[in-house]
Amino acid sequence: MNEEPDIAPLVYPQMASSAVLEREGRFLLIRRRNPPAADLFAFPGGRAELGETPAETALREFREETGISAFDPELFATYDLKTEAKDGEVESHFFLSVFLVKADASSEAIAADDAADQGWYTLDEIRALPVPQSVLDCAERLAARMR
Repeated sequence: MNEEPDIAPLVYPQMASSAVLEREGRFLLIRRRNPPAADLFAFPGGRAELGETPAETALREFREETGISAFDPELFATYDLKTEAKDGEVESHFFLSVFLVKADASSEAIAADDAADQGWYTLDEIRALPVPQSVLDCAERLAARMR
């Protein structure tokens, strides 16, 4: 009898983007509602839709999650993010592009779509929040640049 070997299904990387908006030393973060980062605080962002550039994804997701129309996306960082199960199997895999964006100073964020909540946080506050490592890395690099 021929038995097929136990092969884990492949998880192909998905394209995703996030957008960083800073005001007076504070960064706009949302608390994620859905996996893979449920209940973590992160920069607004999400998966690319078919045909979108990374910058278009960042601006669309930012608007959907905060109600703010951002502009002038500038690529700041990229990350290869994998989530693994306890047995080592890859559960999710994203290529994340992080963009710095600008927005009208009078625009106010309202948590929507995948965002359960939103707020403006300093680097020290971000260090105390449950955040993905990529968010902390970006916040630390940007705070150092602002000094």
